[in-house]
Amino acid sequence: MLGSVRLAASSLIAALALAGCSLATVKTDDAVTQVSSLPAIIAHRGGTGDAPENTLEAIRLSIEHHADAIWLTVQLSQDGVPVLYRPADLSALTDAKGPVSAFTAAELARVNAGWNFRRAETYPYREHPAAIPTLREALRAMPAGMPVILDMKALPAGPQTHAVARVLDDENAWQRVSIYSTEADYQRSFAAYPQARLFESRDATRGRLVRVLLNQGCVDAPAEHAMAAFELHRALTVVEKFTLGEGRSDVQATLWTPAAVACFRQKPDVQIVAIAVNDADDYRTAACLGIDAVLADSPAKMAAIRNGIALPLRCTRSGTTGGQ
Repeated sequence: MLGSVRLAASSLIAALALAGCSLATVKTDDAVTQVSSLPAIIAHRGGTGDAPENTLEAIRLSIEHHADAIWLTVQLSQDGVPVLYRPADLSALTDAKGPVSAFTAAELARVNAGWNFRRAETYPYREHPAAIPTLREALRAMPAGMPVILDMKALPAGPQTHAVARVLDDENAWQRVSIYSTEADYQRSFAAYPQARLFESRDATRGRLVRVLLNQGCVDAPAEHAMAAFELHRALTVVEKFTLGEGRSDVQATLWTPAAVACFRQKPDVQIVAIAVNDADDYRTAACLGIDAVLADSPAKMAAIRNGIALPLRCTRSGTTGGQ
């Protein structure tokens, strides 16, 4: 085991052990509320801002920096072993090239996943390689109670789903693991496992957020106990259809707003994760919105930000922070 972890008590259990409630707020007047707890911090790809992503070194540092949960990216090796790697080709991050599926787990263990990791002007992991680990190794490297979110990459979904399920069975890890994917095929394939904890499909989350953003109302709010994850801010392309063509406009939209959160919270115990929260302003905004957890690249940076926020945090009606 790589070390001990400081649990964020009720907010962590609520957001990621999947049994809780939204963040506590106290109303002070019509314009200002006070937030008495802060979102849990999830280490994105193990903590990609602090160490080579999806490696045991990233996990070790995230635990050291008091991340509340770990988000890991899973693909399947040639010999059917779930391993941790994100891009379609090894050349994106490593000293090898080709798809993960072209290599056995043993061969991937000899690949340097830190080859292209840059810190300042140096590549520190070229002299100190960081291997591509298996999912089993990663689970065993973490404290037994630490929540884990597995982001499923690569298709077809079926073989990877079954391989991951075998690992979770062997490691008795279903209770601390939840499943996310941008591919709806994984929601369908994991539905065969009643013990699986699944985020709703990204398409469902996106559609609901956009409809709220466009003032179309809250359509088909999530069921109770649902989990949803989407970026706090996201580049969108607005397409306007004409009789003889179309017009396009690129916009940077804030998807999680007070109205969006209210829509998702219509049923009890709906958990919300805001993706790509990497600075103090966005973290405070997420806290004021009542977001359960944020997905952050650097747990080291975000832990410092969280530790620097005095509670209760004063928030305006718009979901932003007010004066201290």
